[in-house]
Amino acid sequence: MSIRLVKPFQALTPENIEPIQGQLGVYQLADANGDIFYIGYAGGRSLFGLHGELKGEMKEQGDNEIQFRCEVNMQYISRYKELLMLHKADFGELPERVLKEYPHKIGTLSPGR
Repeated sequence: MSIRLVKPFQALTPENIEPIQGQLGVYQLADANGDIFYIGYAGGRSLFGLHGELKGEMKEQGDNEIQFRCEVNMQYISRYKELLMLHKADFGELPERVLKEYPHKIGTLSPGR
C-alpha cells in the first residue's frame, strides 16, 4: 500500500463533486498539468465535509482549469500532515498557500519511490 494519494485527478466541476458525500478526509488540488498547488482537508468543522470543501474550492478557483482528488479518512489531520511531509520530500517545499494557512513545522518523511 502506497502512502501517496494515487487516485487519478479529475476536473473540479459540479458534476464530479456531486457524488462526494459529506465525509471527513483530505484532498489535493492541481493545475491542468497535474502539478499540486494545494493540499487540504475536511474536518469536524467543515460544513458538509469533503463535498463542502471542494464546492468552496470550486467557487474560489473560478474558471481556472483545476483538478482534484480526495480520500475519505477519519484520521484526516494525521493523513493531512503525512501528505504535507510527502509533498515536501518529493518537491523540497510546501505549496505556497499551504505555507500561509499552516505555518507550523512539519516532520520529515523519507518515502521510498
